[in-house]
Amino acid sequence: MIQEKNPQGFLSATEIPLYKLYLIMSACFLGAGALWVSVLCKHKYSVFKIHWLMAALAFTKSASLLFHSINYYFINSQGRPIEGLAVTDYITHLLKGALLFITIALIGSGWAFVKYVLSDKEKKLFGVVIPLQVLANVAYIIIESTEEGTSDYALWKEILFLVDLICCPDTLSLSSLSVAVNLAKLKLFRHYYVMTVCYIYFSRIVAVLLRVSVPFQWQWLNELLVEVSTLVFFILTGYKFRPASNNPYLQLPQEDDEEDVQMDQVMTESGLREGLSKVNKTATSREAL
Repeated sequence: MIQEKNPQGFLSATEIPLYKLYLIMSACFLGAGALWVSVLCKHKYSVFKIHWLMAALAFTKSASLLFHSINYYFINSQGRPIEGLAVTDYITHLLKGALLFITIALIGSGWAFVKYVLSDKEKKLFGVVIPLQVLANVAYIIIESTEEGTSDYALWKEILFLVDLICCPDTLSLSSLSVAVNLAKLKLFRHYYVMTVCYIYFSRIVAVLLRVSVPFQWQWLNELLVEVSTLVFFILTGYKFRPASNNPYLQLPQEDDEEDVQMDQVMTESGLREGLSKVNKTATSREAL
């Protein structure tokens, strides 16, 4: 019987810091989720359903990192994972991945903020993105539980890369759909679309470039970069879409009358003006309902 072990445990040099990193980041996401819930309770009369979905995402992310950390700890100390904990780790990772892309897409499409019904095109994109995300997470789970030297490892790694590459444009299309058509004048949603683009490609492309450019023992910095960028993205999203007494999601720059037309389109297609009629503009009021 041959036992291969580093002085600090069974994990490789690049993986030894990971269980500590995941534990610290789990605490950060837990704190962010608790702070977000306190904000929602403070402004409970201005809270939308999407706000609670964002809270669920933060806690699911924290749980996923916690079980990931515990899984790595037992691998490092015993040389193998505990079966029950590994399954729990995979389940929370699967939920976190699907919930993340669903939340990004729903916020970007303006659901619950300015409209309560998804269009047919948005529903079709959801039907593509969600199964792809499930497939990507299944591929990740298989990679995590498979030895690198096996043929299945290379196959599923290629599937994960391909599916992840397909998911990014689909999610960006879904999150920008209403921005491009109805919400072009809503600056907050435009800023969110730019944030989403930066986060998705930064956590995919820049992280991979970092992994191949640093020495082997420092490749754990790739995971640190991904988790920190995710935390920053969560915090910025929560800050921009926090509940408020006046609705900040419908604020428009006052430049010309063309913006009134865009706003009419948003209000009409979201169903907020259903059953109401508009009267002519007067000198004292731009528009009355």
